[in-house]
Amino acid sequence: MAINVGGEEAEAMSDINVTPLVDVMLVLLIIFIITIRVIIQQVQLDLPKATNLPTQTKPENITIAIDKQGDIYWNTKVLSGPEELKTKLRGIAREEPQPEVHIRGDASVRYQFVGQVLVATQQIGIRKVAFITTPDHFGPGT
Repeated sequence: MAINVGGEEAEAMSDINVTPLVDVMLVLLIIFIITIRVIIQQVQLDLPKATNLPTQTKPENITIAIDKQGDIYWNTKVLSGPEELKTKLRGIAREEPQPEVHIRGDASVRYQFVGQVLVATQQIGIRKVAFITTPDHFGPGT
């Protein structure tokens, strides 16, 4: 509230001066209109939808695990290196139907080690390769 001091009668003004508020809002609107184009510049892609299917463990599935030091495990047996892995993969590549290969990598392992295992499965000709991860959320009742 403001007081009018320019007259004989001292009356209180009951009007709110909204002009500065309107000026500020218009400036903010102009800034928003200009900057929204810069923020939204993206390449339009049709991204795939992620689905989480429960792993169906079969006795013939092979699990290859990589610990944080980069050691490779065939099911639970530690392997001497990538050459032994390729030898074992060649053995299962001849089977019909081929078993699935599940790759489990430690969260802190360098991607290089996981990539070497993936390349080895590709070179040998394994058709079904899956990555085993910890689910980010659990279903009802857990």
